[in-house]
Amino acid sequence: MTVHVLTREQTLPGSPDTVFPFFAAARNLEAITPPWLGFQVTTPEPIAMAPGTLIDYRLRLHGLPLRWRTRIAAWEPGERFVDEQLSGPYALWHHTHEFTPAPAAPGGEPRTAMRDTVRYALPLGPLGELAHRILVRRDLDRIFDFRAATVARLLSPGG
Repeated sequence: MTVHVLTREQTLPGSPDTVFPFFAAARNLEAITPPWLGFQVTTPEPIAMAPGTLIDYRLRLHGLPLRWRTRIAAWEPGERFVDEQLSGPYALWHHTHEFTPAPAAPGGEPRTAMRDTVRYALPLGPLGELAHRILVRRDLDRIFDFRAATVARLLSPGG
């Protein structure tokens, strides 16, 4: 099984303690996921985030309906959390979200460096690797590009 790594970083306004709560709300994942995925959190509210929390989703990928279940593997408020796929489209999905103080903005406002590191692998051996080259990596880049732009907009003052 080939494990791929996707890493994205962005700087956001606010301290880690003020940025983290946005990501702590599982329902916000719907807002930062591209509409073309039809992504929906199906776990009933409230979702108390902690190690072991299970979250279920529904989405459509290239017309195929998919169900996805993740488990929060690590939960360190203000610093990091990790979600792992228990069932879904990947053979492996391990997503680490890290939040660290960044140099202050001009004017002294605090900022946060947010880093996403996704370790993932596809099922189906060579066929999965072909799908990765043709579709999956491009789709993940589009998803994380959308996410970065949307998070920046939503967390900006007046966003």
